[in-house]
Amino acid sequence: MDFETLFQRSPVMAILRGMGPERSAALASTAWDLGIDSVEVPLQTSDDERSLAEVCRLGAQRGTSVGAGTIITPEQVKLAKSLGAQYLVSPGLDPRVVEAAHAEGLPILPGVATPSDVQLAVALGLSWLKAFPAAWLGTEWFRHIRGPFPQVRFVATGGIDASNAIDYLDAGARVVAVGSALEDPAQLEALATVIGSRAR
Repeated sequence: MDFETLFQRSPVMAILRGMGPERSAALASTAWDLGIDSVEVPLQTSDDERSLAEVCRLGAQRGTSVGAGTIITPEQVKLAKSLGAQYLVSPGLDPRVVEAAHAEGLPILPGVATPSDVQLAVALGLSWLKAFPAAWLGTEWFRHIRGPFPQVRFVATGGIDASNAIDYLDAGARVVAVGSALEDPAQLEALATVIGSRAR
C-alpha cells in the first residue's frame, strides 16, 4: 500500500478521533459507504487502541486500508502495526518516527507547516505530507509551497469540512481530511459532491 494508491479514488480522508470503538466503527462505515477509502484512527488512549483494532478489522473485511494517527514515538509505530494499521499519520515531522515506520514497512504521512519541514521530509525520502493545521496555514500556503516542491503531495488537515474542502483542493492540496463533518447529514451530501467532482 502507498499513498498514491490509497488516495487514487477519493480526495477526502476521514479522521475518527476519540470516538470509542462503536462510534468509530459506525462512522468508518459511513465514510466507506460515501466513497472515502482512507480512514484514520488517532492513537492516544487505550480506548483508541480498541477503536483502531475494530476499524482495522472492518476495513479488512472491505479490503480497505486503515491508518493510525497521532503517532509521535517510535514505540507507537510497532503498536499501530500490531493493531492492524497499514499506514501512519503524525502531527509533526520526527525523523526517528519516520525511520521506525520505514523499518516496519509502513507508509507515513508526517505533519509539516514550513518550507524547512517540507525540505527535511523530502530529504527523508517522503513525497506525501500532511499540511497541519491547514486552517491556520490557509489556502495560499499551498499555492506558494508548490513552487519549490512541485513533486510533493499534500493532505490538508485541521479545520476542513464540506464548506471549504474545494477551496483547499483548488489551491493545490491533493486530499482534504475531515472529522466531525461525517456526523452531519447536510455535510455528508456536500462531501459526496466533492468526492464526485474529483473522482479519478
